Formats: sequence, structure tokens, C-alpha cells
Amino acid sequence: MVLITYNNSKEVGFIHPSVFVNTLTVVAGSTIGILIGKSIPDRFRSILFQAVGLTTVGIGVKMTLSTSSFIVVLLALASGALVGELVKLEDKIASIGRFSKDPKKFSAGFVAASTLFLVGPMTIIGSIQAGLINDGTLIYVKSTLDFISSIVLASLYGLGVLFSALAVFVVQGSLVLFASKLGFLTESAYLSNLTGVGGLIVVAIGIRLLELKDVKTGNLLPALAFSPLFDYLARVFKL
Repeated sequence: MVLITYNNSKEVGFIHPSVFVNTLTVVAGSTIGILIGKSIPDRFRSILFQAVGLTTVGIGVKMTLSTSSFIVVLLALASGALVGELVKLEDKIASIGRFSKDPKKFSAGFVAASTLFLVGPMTIIGSIQAGLINDGTLIYVKSTLDFISSIVLASLYGLGVLFSALAVFVVQGSLVLFASKLGFLTESAYLSNLTGVGGLIVVAIGIRLLELKDVKTGNLLPALAFSPLFDYLARVFKL
């Protein structure tokens, strides 16, 4: 089943304006959040972490329930985690924020924001629509949501959220530019399991926010690349 079809469409060949708008909304929201965060007393910051953590877990669970094959999700998450741990991806992300006061906090903020902003149907379908039929409607809607989310996240995590704007630009820009090659991602099987994998990573982010366990969420990110691969193999071998 295909969620959307493109009739008489053609590859645009340039980054759609909606990608720039989304990037700028994350920058603007993060800047506001960083400025606000400095004035929040620690006791309020703590309860805010809990509120955001619980909400994040809820979002992640909802995303995970869209999964069509938990076997694919498990294989993708396990493979991605092994690769992430092997290359120490989370440590590498933290090294980018070595100029900040707390590199670990920078890494957590970058991963949390990037995952929330880039995983899900709005990003995939919106970017491919923008690339194939020059329609940035979904991305513009998503920009508004990301603006609000970036304010909250940046007030808690700081600079890591601001730097996630770069990930938004690179990932969404790439999806737009290569839309004609990535249209298969809008098929329900690929999209649901990719969203499911992302959902579990989001749950892990929530667990980290709630300080239940310090999950290395950065090391889980390669799972997003493994999900379409295992979906394809499942189709080929009719599993």
C-alpha cells in the first residue's frame, strides 16, 4: 500500500524553501529557549524535565504502536545499537560540544531534538512532497510544531538543541534533493517501521529525561538506517 502517489511529478532539483524555514524556526525557538532557560530556578527546571520526559515517553509509545513488524524494528534497533556502540557515536556527538560547559548535556540535547524533529511521517512525506511536487505544506506545519518544541527543549538542554538545526537542514534537505529516489519510504510498511524504530528511540530519550536510566540514545541512531534495509530484505525473502 502506498500512502501518497505522485502524478505528473518531477524532481525539483533544489532545496525547497520550507527546509530553510524549518531550520530557522528551530534556530529561533532554540535561542529563545536558551535565554529563558537561564532564568528558570532549579526546582522548576526539575519538574519541567519530568513533564517533558513523560510527554516524550507518550509520544514515543504512540509512534511505536504504528509499527507493522516488531521483528524488523528489533533487528534494526539491535543492529543500529551495535554499530553506534562500535563507533562510539554518542561520544563523537559529545565531542562536537566540547566547547560547552557540559558536553554530555550537549549530546543529549542534540540527539533528543534531532530525533523528535526528524523522525516521523511529517518529515518523510513532507520532504518528499516538497522535492517531487514542490509542495512544502507539511514542512511548514511541522516548522510551527518544531518552533514550540525547540523552545522547551533548549530551555532544558541548551546549545545541543540549537545545533540540531543543522541536522534538520542536512537531513530534510537531502530528502528533498533525492526525493525521486526515496519515494519508496512513503510506502506504509517502510514508513510504519521507520516510525516505530524512531518511537523506541524517543521512549529512550524520555527515560533519560526522567533520569530512570542513562540510555546512550546517540548510539541508537544508526537503527534508522537499518529499518528500511530489513524491511527490504523481509520483502525479498517474503518473511
